[in-house]
Amino acid sequence: MSDLSRRHAVRTAFASMVAAGSAFAQSKDVPVRAKDNLKITKVETILVKPRWLFLKIHTNAGIVGLGEPVVEGRALTVATAVKEIEPYLIGKDPRPVAHHWQAIYRHAFYRGGPVLTSALSGIDQALWDIKGKALGVPVYELLGGPTRNKVRVYAHADTPDAMRAQMARGFTAFKTGPMGSHGTEASGSNRNNFHRYMEPPAEVDYIVERFAELRKAVGDKADIGIDFHGRVSPALARVLIKKLEQYNPMFIEEPINCQDHDIMAEIARGTHIPIATGERVFTKWGFREVLEKKAAQILQPDLCHAGGITEVRLIAGMAEAYYAAIAPHNPLGPISLAAGLQISASIPNFLIQEQVSLGEGYLKNPLKVSNGYLELPTLPGLGVELDENAMADKIGHDWRNPETYDKFDGSVTDW
Repeated sequence: MSDLSRRHAVRTAFASMVAAGSAFAQSKDVPVRAKDNLKITKVETILVKPRWLFLKIHTNAGIVGLGEPVVEGRALTVATAVKEIEPYLIGKDPRPVAHHWQAIYRHAFYRGGPVLTSALSGIDQALWDIKGKALGVPVYELLGGPTRNKVRVYAHADTPDAMRAQMARGFTAFKTGPMGSHGTEASGSNRNNFHRYMEPPAEVDYIVERFAELRKAVGDKADIGIDFHGRVSPALARVLIKKLEQYNPMFIEEPINCQDHDIMAEIARGTHIPIATGERVFTKWGFREVLEKKAAQILQPDLCHAGGITEVRLIAGMAEAYYAAIAPHNPLGPISLAAGLQISASIPNFLIQEQVSLGEGYLKNPLKVSNGYLELPTLPGLGVELDENAMADKIGHDWRNPETYDKFDGSVTDW
């Protein structure tokens, strides 16, 4: 054999080895190649205690995408909305996520609102989960890679003992509500209503004193946000904020009804404490008004309501242009938290992530907080796997929004 023939044979053999190695690496690390057939075969919603709705989007490759499409107290309504979208999804390739977002949103003549946007949000989460799993990478890698190596989270707590207990678990930031003498503040059903246009001075002082006790319990190295839950009048909000400023709350959330961005902007200009809002604002169009009117310095889009990962990434970009921070809202389940972590990891203007469940009893590997932070997920997609056995006793619920009435005259109040 001539030298030329030998060199050609060696090059051919080497090229074959490289190609084989690349094919092996791809088949090992990337479950589904770009040109492989991948189709949605089934859409499944599951009511999960205490008040959640989980979504599974199945594919012909065995990959299942997880999402959390729910409106609190309207889980069955959103499940019906998902069912109505199912005919569009079946048979489609799940990977062009942004295209599906546009189709689902724009093909509905009556667009937006909490129900339709929440249905879209959960579907969007599940499609990103499928795409990440198909490519073998976390979703944040598909969004440009991580901008940080861990994500700060906060816990809900309303008493000094509760905050100290959460500190023992590893949390360094908290959210509470204004606790009045004629009602108890709980992160759930028994909130103090504060429906009166003004409270008497003694009531205002009582609220401030309760927050002072919380600040004393955790010290100045911890952060505490206060959620007014949109049920305080503008006049009372101004009074409370002014008196609470001395205790340096991390933020004041929804100081008034969240839809009144003009008055919220006036309140924001009257205090150095950051105003936060966004849990009941949907899509980039809703947040545009908040930013343009400078109604808040901290935006709290909910990954289950605002339009999912696709839309919240765009909202974060808009907020960055206004020097506003993102603190994703999440009083829901671990799939919602997992989606929030993907956004929190990938944007530069992230502040802190809300959570109420790290996944104990729901996930095969519950998340763990350390020194106030969660490590970035490393598994593909959203990075979480449901523990079906642990969830078996949590299937089904009939949770409803609390029906609250004034203690003194019986009139309807906000919860």
